[in-house]
This record gives sequence, structure tokens and C-alpha cells, in this order.
Amino acid sequence: MSVSPFTQNIIAMVWDFDKTLIPGYMQAPLFRRYGVDGNAFWAEVNALEAQYRARGCEQVAGEMAYLNHVLTYVRRGVFKGLSNAVLEALGAELTFYPGLPEFFAELRTLVESTPDFVRHGITLEHYVVSTGFTRTIRGSAIAGELTGVWGCEFVEDMDHEGDEIAQIGYVLDNTTKTRAVFEINKGVNKYPGEITVNANIAESERRIPFRNIVYIADGPSDVPVFSVVKRSGGRTYGVYNPAHKEEFRQINTLQQQGRVQSIGPADYRPGTQTHMWLSEAVSDIAAAIVRERESALGARVGQAPRHIND
Repeated sequence: MSVSPFTQNIIAMVWDFDKTLIPGYMQAPLFRRYGVDGNAFWAEVNALEAQYRARGCEQVAGEMAYLNHVLTYVRRGVFKGLSNAVLEALGAELTFYPGLPEFFAELRTLVESTPDFVRHGITLEHYVVSTGFTRTIRGSAIAGELTGVWGCEFVEDMDHEGDEIAQIGYVLDNTTKTRAVFEINKGVNKYPGEITVNANIAESERRIPFRNIVYIADGPSDVPVFSVVKRSGGRTYGVYNPAHKEEFRQINTLQQQGRVQSIGPADYRPGTQTHMWLSEAVSDIAAAIVRERESALGARVGQAPRHIND
């Protein structure tokens, strides 16, 4: 008899980071530390594609360009002494949207305090999937709430341990974010030596089925993940900064196109649209797990024999 390796009673909240959990970009503390004009830096990054093409490079990845530009600043001495330890320390300077990081624990408590959910061993995990710096996320106030982080990584000078960053170790872009979600879905992060992202595993055998995943992000760059999660039966929610009308327009367009199921301001305090929608989504998913498990139990356990009354 085939035995499933996973009970599929885990709910995954998968979060984008920049403009989803924080109002701006996580590179802001880096620019402040070194006195760099952030607008000038990004303008230079945007100009790199044309420069690369002029030199014969036909395929230019945006995230690779910005990471290479960080390394250029290190080599030029602008980001002198920039190490992974510094990137992590900068995470402590990030300011989160209202209600965070408390909301992460509140969602977990919602699951852990409901008797039916506890009886079936249902748990909730938080993940961040970002094109930003993994180390900076891990140094932020939200790090302790996270089960896993996917982002971009740097490798320090191999000849001088603990020295400046010198190479790109891992790149995550808006398309390969979907790979991270599949890794969460299949359990690659929990069993890296036994499961790979390309492993042929039936949805019924995966650690966290897509119907148990909620993806929360802010804009058009997240369309690939929104599409994968929604098409596969998961929940999708778009957030926007209520102080920026253009951010609302962007995410509202995605809702009109059917890319996301609902949208709301990036305010995670109790009583807000976002707090209520996401809390309700978690409760709905957990209740569906309970129904499925109880139905399966009823189907496997036959009715006990009874006395027959003449």
C-alpha cells in the first residue's frame, strides 16, 4: 500500500518583501550608510541594459544587473567593507508597515488556538520570496517569524574570509520566484537532500499543496507567481501603500484582470481589510483541511456492527 510522506496539514503564507511588508526598498539603509543617492544608483542600473547590449550581450537580466552594480560599487570603494554581516545588520533599520511583525504571530495563534485545527495538527508557516537581499531580510525584525527565505545572495572574497562581498551566489528574479514557490510546495527546503524542485511528485504527495498556500505581494512584477498560485488552487492577495495612488492603480488593474482574488491597503492591524481577509483565508484553508481529513477518516473506518432488533 502506498503511504503519503506528508499529511498536508500545513498552511503556507508566502510574502513578497519590498512594498509588501515595508513601504519602500530594502536597499535604502545601504544607501544611507554609504551616503549614496538611491535614485542615482537605480538610474545607473536602468542604463546598464543598453550598455550591455552595446557590448554584444543580448540577454540582460534586471536583477543580475543591479547585483553586479552593487559589486561595482564595492570594487570602486563606494561600498567599502560591504560584507554579508553588514547587509544583515542593515536589516535592523527596516521599518515595516503597521501591524507587522505582530500579524505573523497572530495568524499562527489563530491556527494554534482553534480546537478543531489543533486536533488535526494543522500548523502555519511564513515564507519570504524576494528579489532583494536574503541577508538583509534575515537581519530584520520579521526574521524570527520566518520558516524560510528566498532571495539574492553574495559570496565574500574567498581568499579573505569575512571580507567584502565579491561574487554573486544566488539570483532570484520575478520569474524564478515561481521556482521558490514550487520548492515550498514540494518540501525541497525541508528535505534538500531527498527532494529537488524538478522531482516528479504528484500534488497529492507534496508537503504543502497549492490549495494551502496564500501569496501576498504588491504589483505587476509578481504576476508570474500570482498566476501559478491562483491557477493551482491557492489564494492570492495584492497590497498597496494607501499614500500612493499609483500603487493602488497597479494592483487594482491586476484584480480587474483576475490576477489576484482581492486587494487591500498594506496595513496589517486588526480591523483592517487586509487583516480580516488574510485571517479569513487562513481559517477557510484550515477548515477545509479538517473537512478533508475527517471525510477520509470516515471513509476508512467502517461502521461498527450493531444488534438487530426483531
